[in-house]
Amino acid sequence: MKQSVTAFAPATVANVGCGYDIFGFAIDEPGDIVSVSRSETAGVRISEITGDGSRLPKQAEQNTAGFAVIRFLEKIQSKQGIDIKLTKQLPLGSGLGSSAASSVAALVAVNRLFDEPMQKSELLTIAMEAEKLACGAAHADNVAPALFGGFILIRENDPPDIVELPVPENLYCTIVHPDIEIKTLDARKIIEPFIPLADAVKQWANTAGLVAGLYKNDLELIGRSMSDHIIEPRRARLIPHFDEVKKTAITSGAIGCSISGSGPSIFALSPSLKNAQTIAVSMRNVFTRYSIENQVYISKINQTGARILDEKA
Repeated sequence: MKQSVTAFAPATVANVGCGYDIFGFAIDEPGDIVSVSRSETAGVRISEITGDGSRLPKQAEQNTAGFAVIRFLEKIQSKQGIDIKLTKQLPLGSGLGSSAASSVAALVAVNRLFDEPMQKSELLTIAMEAEKLACGAAHADNVAPALFGGFILIRENDPPDIVELPVPENLYCTIVHPDIEIKTLDARKIIEPFIPLADAVKQWANTAGLVAGLYKNDLELIGRSMSDHIIEPRRARLIPHFDEVKKTAITSGAIGCSISGSGPSIFALSPSLKNAQTIAVSMRNVFTRYSIENQVYISKINQTGARILDEKA
């Protein structure tokens, strides 16, 4: 019987421009690491959190990792005590699926600890519940790609209906994360509840175009289709110098550029590693010029999602 398991879940990019709440993909790094261990004491406890600046709650029911483990144990009807250690490698409020990475890593670890009684589809439902705890909405655009990997279409959240889309082999992602924080809940509040029909038609066309571009391996079509007429114009106001960063990315060779999730991270897609590296320098330089500290990540689309790092009997 396993006594402890450690798992990793990657950062994710949600929305992907035109696909608000319905598109998301995983990248290789960074991500969160969660270790779960059997305990002789009943209940779920978070004994250690590192990398969060002492900001996240250690009360299990208030933390997405702890909440996910509690719900997992309820589902399998186990009273086993569990100790959790969480290593945050994702900045909070980054738009990179920080809460999703914690809950997914915890679920993958505890599922392995119990010899995998649940399918990934069942873990997804629990992870979505944890997202509601974090941001008020049980959406899958971060947790699904963190769990499954790849580029995911969320056709429906309740019940979850996800579609794994093909990804061009030469598609690269560059992400710049400026050191400012935007809470997902706040970013959702500024979105208008009603939109003009003309904007909706453009958005539907781009959404279909992005899916077609992925299936056709057509990077130019993917880039053209990323245009967001509804969400980006509003959320861009929350990110200093967004327009300049986006223009610089496109000028440097990006096929498309937009806000990752609710921001402030900005992502750009490109056709080669060399392009991705050039774009990274240009995007970063904009924030540096305005004395805004930032981090840059370059990755292909992560096709594996969460993974086991270690297990001990």
